Amino acid sequence: MPQVYANGNMNLTQVLLSNHGVYPEEGGLMADSLLDWKEAFLIEIGISKTQSPNTVDAYANDLDQFFDYLVKDKKGISVESLTPSDIKSEHIRDYAVYLGQQGYKGSSISRKLSSIRSFCRFLTVREGLETNPAKDISSRKTHNHLPKVLSREEMEKLFESIDTTTPYGKRDRAIIELLYGAGLRVSELAKLNVGDVDYSLGFVQVIGKGDKERFVPIGSVAIEALGDYLENGRPFFEKKQPQKQQGAYTAKDQAIHITKRPLFLNKSGDRLSVRSIGRILDKYLAAAGLDTSEFSPHTLRHSFATHLISGGADLRSVQDMLGHASITTTQIYTHVLPEHLKQVYAEAHPRAHITENQIKEDVCVNQLEPEKEREK
Repeated sequence: MPQVYANGNMNLTQVLLSNHGVYPEEGGLMADSLLDWKEAFLIEIGISKTQSPNTVDAYANDLDQFFDYLVKDKKGISVESLTPSDIKSEHIRDYAVYLGQQGYKGSSISRKLSSIRSFCRFLTVREGLETNPAKDISSRKTHNHLPKVLSREEMEKLFESIDTTTPYGKRDRAIIELLYGAGLRVSELAKLNVGDVDYSLGFVQVIGKGDKERFVPIGSVAIEALGDYLENGRPFFEKKQPQKQQGAYTAKDQAIHITKRPLFLNKSGDRLSVRSIGRILDKYLAAAGLDTSEFSPHTLRHSFATHLISGGADLRSVQDMLGHASITTTQIYTHVLPEHLKQVYAEAHPRAHITENQIKEDVCVNQLEPEKEREK
């Protein structure tokens, strides 16, 4: 039975959603509509803040795509007339096959099935369904494709392509230094405020997925680039902001106010968007002679992790810097280890550099030793 709360015979979801117009003030659902249940599901996970807004949007898109498939499969009915009982296990399995036929990668299919499983679990818990049709639906096996990375030489070319004599160049250099030097997600970088960088300690405070906070070290080169931007680049963009009534501030309040302002600004003086950062990187990739279709801001994050591990950093430390919840996610970067281990072995093991002649000499000596013993 659903839980009952003070304002009528509604469970917690109904209480929350009645305020959003999805449920009436009294009674249950407005209709046994799959679309209403979808709205209820999305609002609940949004209210609970267990998922980021981007993830909630992905759930919505995945479910809409699945509903469209159900309509095509059943024929003659509309999306609006679908009910929870229209979802059967065989529909979900057939849908997975259909996605594969449409050319979706295993990782994409697994994500879409995960969205459907979460929704069906919600339907079961909230008594929209008696049994969970997705209970026995497992994720498809996915192949871990090695992430594309830029070599150290390519990174140098990228930095050399930036004209740092202009405010735009100073800003763009600082952006790319942070993406590569701290391994930030582009969404994390776009959300940075002026006060999130500690220049004396060499750390940047990042709010990652699930609003989790982490502190990532940054090197002297990135700090120098950020300092140059803040002193000689950012004021240029800040002047582009329309004059806003900000009220009177004391010197202390003004300092606090500045730390809360966006770190990276666009030509209008507003916070730089994720899409704009992607376009900025594309510009310099092209200038450096690198393929813009092959690389993205996330490539710099991959390059950050790969270069750290190939340089000897331990996996757990890299996991913390990247903000991965599970070390399994970080293990994708161990593709660099075989070559790295060869190098470590070559530098450290006493027999790593032994020559063929030395091996022959050792064999001869070992064969002679027993004869010497017999002579004694």
